[in-house]
Amino acid sequence: MTESTPVDWELARTLAFAAGQAAAGGAEEIPLGEADGRILAEPLRALTDLPAFPTSSIDGWAVRGPAPWRPVGRVLAGGTPPPLTADGDCVEIATGAMVPEGATALVRIEDSATGPDGRVTGEPRAVPDWRLPGEEAHRGEELLPAGTAVDPAVIGVAATCGYETLQVRPVPRAALLVFGDELLTAGPPGNGRVRDSLGPQVPSWLRRYGAEVGTVTGPVKDTLDAHLDAIRSALDTADLVCTTGGTMHGPVDHLHPALAELGAEYIVNTVAVRPGFPMLLARVPGPDGRPRFLAGLPGNPQSAIIALVTLVAPLLAGLRGRDLPPLPQITAGTGIAGRGDFTHLALAALDATGRTATPVGHVGSAMLRGLANSHGFAVVRPGTQAAAGDSIGFLPLPLTPGERP
Repeated sequence: MTESTPVDWELARTLAFAAGQAAAGGAEEIPLGEADGRILAEPLRALTDLPAFPTSSIDGWAVRGPAPWRPVGRVLAGGTPPPLTADGDCVEIATGAMVPEGATALVRIEDSATGPDGRVTGEPRAVPDWRLPGEEAHRGEELLPAGTAVDPAVIGVAATCGYETLQVRPVPRAALLVFGDELLTAGPPGNGRVRDSLGPQVPSWLRRYGAEVGTVTGPVKDTLDAHLDAIRSALDTADLVCTTGGTMHGPVDHLHPALAELGAEYIVNTVAVRPGFPMLLARVPGPDGRPRFLAGLPGNPQSAIIALVTLVAPLLAGLRGRDLPPLPQITAGTGIAGRGDFTHLALAALDATGRTATPVGHVGSAMLRGLANSHGFAVVRPGTQAAAGDSIGFLPLPLTPGERP
């Protein structure tokens, strides 16, 4: 893959995702209560029939044979009742209790009456008021496939089945290196120096895409030795190292020489997308034989975020065992220009319905104001432009911590 041949944007996403899939870790077992936000490493199967036994869905009477019935006991949730062995017998039963063997019907308390002699009369409803074993699932049935994101509902299903732990994918570990002697880490910009905006924000994007963020280092000095030392140190603990700046070939851009020194292999080296040019994703040999990854994000802030959503998000999806989601289709609220042979990712805000996207202002490569007012990117394919009313792809941003890609 040469520097002069930018990769199609959709192909770049696919290549990054495939690289993550190929390097995905195995599984780790964690307690059920710690599994929220993780990814199932194996299918979730029913350990028993669900329900495991016939269960009353009402408060009332479990009866055998025709009325009237003679009460012979009571069944509460959590107990194992003796069977009803004779016609004309019944037991009082609570919601959630096990239906006794031999019962032929359940009668709701509000549909029953008790006579002076203590016998019960009433009429069962046409639809039985109990849940049968296996009504929700049978033992061994796959309830959720591997790759499912664990959320509170999934935890509830697992608990219902009797699980105490889950097999989940390991969380990819990420580190961030900020390159650029011109960067300030505190205070307002001035005197030829600019405030670093990527060091504070990129870790949050990485977390929302499912990574655990360790070290954030920088600004790293603009020398090859400093770049090599910082990258090697980060690779000791991280599955993915993101760098900001240095993706060009200027006099202080040392990322490409550093990758060559490390024996890295480019997965993607430049992508045909605007803004966002240039960006890269490389595979770096790890000391344990397992590959690590380095994503080179441009120094311009908006371009860096476009590199993040283009290469890093698909890579992390693959590493986590997720699918690469297809782009949802939205309606262009206004015309959106194309960018010639490049894909145009246009920052856009969705309307209240979430179906129409309108480009926002302040979208220069070095600007972040437009990003802060957007829900994602309208995708205009190479050689095209979008007119108002056209259906086009939309790449959403993970805007709240509760959202998972």
